[in-house]
Amino acid sequence: MSPQAALARRCAAIRAQTEALAAGLSEADCQAQSMADASPVKWHLAHVTWFFETFVLEAHEPGFRPHHPAYRVLFNSYYQGVGERHPRPQRGLVTRPSLAEVLAWRQAVDARMQTLLAREGLPPACLERVELGLQHEQQHQELLLTDVLHLFSCNPLLPAYAEAETPAPRAARPEPVRWVAQTGGLVDIGHAGEGFAFDNEGPRHRVYLEPHALAHRLVNNEDWLGFIGDGGYRDARWWLSAGWDWVQGQGVQAPLHWRRADSAAAGWQQFTLRGLQPLHPAAPVVHVTFYEAEAYARWAAAQCGLPLRLPTEAEWEAAAAPLAAAAVAAGSFIEGGALQPQVVVPGDGGPALQQLFGEVWQWTRSAYLPYPGYRAWAGAVGEYNGKFMLDQTVLRGGSCATPRGHIRASYRNFFPAAARWQFTGLRLACEG
Repeated sequence: MSPQAALARRCAAIRAQTEALAAGLSEADCQAQSMADASPVKWHLAHVTWFFETFVLEAHEPGFRPHHPAYRVLFNSYYQGVGERHPRPQRGLVTRPSLAEVLAWRQAVDARMQTLLAREGLPPACLERVELGLQHEQQHQELLLTDVLHLFSCNPLLPAYAEAETPAPRAARPEPVRWVAQTGGLVDIGHAGEGFAFDNEGPRHRVYLEPHALAHRLVNNEDWLGFIGDGGYRDARWWLSAGWDWVQGQGVQAPLHWRRADSAAAGWQQFTLRGLQPLHPAAPVVHVTFYEAEAYARWAAAQCGLPLRLPTEAEWEAAAAPLAAAAVAAGSFIEGGALQPQVVVPGDGGPALQQLFGEVWQWTRSAYLPYPGYRAWAGAVGEYNGKFMLDQTVLRGGSCATPRGHIRASYRNFFPAAARWQFTGLRLACEG
């Protein structure tokens, strides 16, 4: 199979996977918008289609005509170079086009994309733009799920997106943290030049790391219960100033989607895409902000007397890159259907560093900034990453809602410090 034919097959598969994620939702589910940071499912389905029509077909399809001229504005997210945009907080008010009309548009664009990709001799720039569109669609598959989870959490009925699965085995006690030494020194980080990467993953460059250690696993719910039980959300000592203002202003007492059970003896429950479930002590903590992650690291350091902190993104990548092939294979991703972070059962063996990929996006202590020599892509797609390099923090590793083929060791996700509706968690580092 030629590379172009393989790309056409991937295009069909990824586009079908997006629709499969929405297949069990009602039209009302797909219309609602729970907050300004989230988007309706219908908008996600439309926007990724807009991306292919705007950035691929418009540039490379002979005799191009838009499916509907108004869609260019309605479903533009933030691309100033393309033109006007409908306000993000008002996406849920766009009741027309209907869901059926959006799905029909998707089918029409899919057919046009397959016709285009069947043409021989397409220029490399076209194929590269198609690949970008597929990677973009995979990002929105995860966003679709996290936005649905937030939407359903606002419903008093607490509906489940998917049926509950068999609970994970409960260990008597979750496994204690082991520290895996990292020698540091001069290391190369950034995309190595093989396969797709976003522009913010390069150029590859050399950094110096002091010796340090990484926790062998992610911070789990039992760890976090210790933080809550010790009054962590009520003690300003552990919090950055902006984080303390956020805690006080929002009245936060626990991670997002945690709920007190009706019975005090039952403890906490967690709302998930599979409905309301008992909190599993060994599962990775999820839906925490950078503020919470940083506060937890400071609190944990005080409890054990070690110089604990969040890792930098360079420390994380230097440790993860040599293990990436096996670690990605071991992680929980969207294809597995778990839809929530999975438990590592003590005694499972495996590599010294576990849960590097999948489960939860891991907060680092690194600000999202350009690498030395960074150049944004040319044209409107150059707005994809570079213009957000302020007031954002880097996360690494992917989550249980990330497509497995979308992640790599050099991948730099980023969100504001107060974001927590994504599948976000943390791993600790220790200096020295």
